Amino acid sequence: MSSRPIYILEGNERRTLVVVAMTGATMILELAVGWWTGSMALWADGFHMASHAGALGVTLVGYGYARKHGASEAFAFGTGKVFSLAGFASAVALTLVAVQMMGESLARLLAPVPIAYAQALPVAVVGLVVNLASAWLLHHDETAPVHDHHHHDHHHGHHDHNLRAAFLHVLADTVTSVAAILALVGGRIFGLDFLDPLLGIAGGVLVAHWGLGLMRASSSVLLDRTREPLCSQIRARLESNGIGVTDLRAWQLGPGRDAVLLHVANPSHVASAREVLDGWSSIELVAVGPHPATPAADRESAP
Repeated sequence: MSSRPIYILEGNERRTLVVVAMTGATMILELAVGWWTGSMALWADGFHMASHAGALGVTLVGYGYARKHGASEAFAFGTGKVFSLAGFASAVALTLVAVQMMGESLARLLAPVPIAYAQALPVAVVGLVVNLASAWLLHHDETAPVHDHHHHDHHHGHHDHNLRAAFLHVLADTVTSVAAILALVGGRIFGLDFLDPLLGIAGGVLVAHWGLGLMRASSSVLLDRTREPLCSQIRARLESNGIGVTDLRAWQLGPGRDAVLLHVANPSHVASAREVLDGWSSIELVAVGPHPATPAADRESAP
């Protein structure tokens, strides 16, 4: 096993680049038409897309950095956590965007403005289509930490937090696009101008929920939080092979790769335990040893 995996997430990076280009183009269109028609819903959606385009840029930087420094000796266990770091940064941005959405919506509720509904609605529909296409592109996570260009492992239960951050940003844009369309339709047909700010506030609450969830997930990786489900699976597998476990810790090194520290009760079971873990596809780093002996001084002082 290698302790320094090189992460090549080419599929994820390529799709993110396409989404950044689509988001940027739609952002310019919405801002221009929103300014021309006086549509605050469209103008706000354009600014939201601008903030998400910046966050998606952070996602691309994360991929580029991990690829460039993947084989560097400066990173003891590779650059897998770069994805969680970029994801955490994007999650913070996503939460701030949610606060901005709620603030703008409240301002529009208190001070409504006239809107050119007929001109703004088609552009809002274009924005929704682009967001749906972007969400579809980013929905599939091709997490593939590899050691060379010919060997790709896909692992369930791991997430590229960098890609998930990009997906949630696009999903947030989709919510604001739907809100803008509903507000424009409701205002044009039924004269319900208050729908725009109310839907904006509801969307902001939902986006904040997504952002906080991503912050929790990515910070767990950054802080080496123990992966309890994996520990339970490993313990069950070892005990089914007659190997007693006295200490077991597992944490994530990056998308698709875990590290395990294990102490067994019987020193003669060290090799067997290592064989069991060697067959575990997601485990990249293993440290197996017998249960540490109680120091002589402690034995003498024990009752």
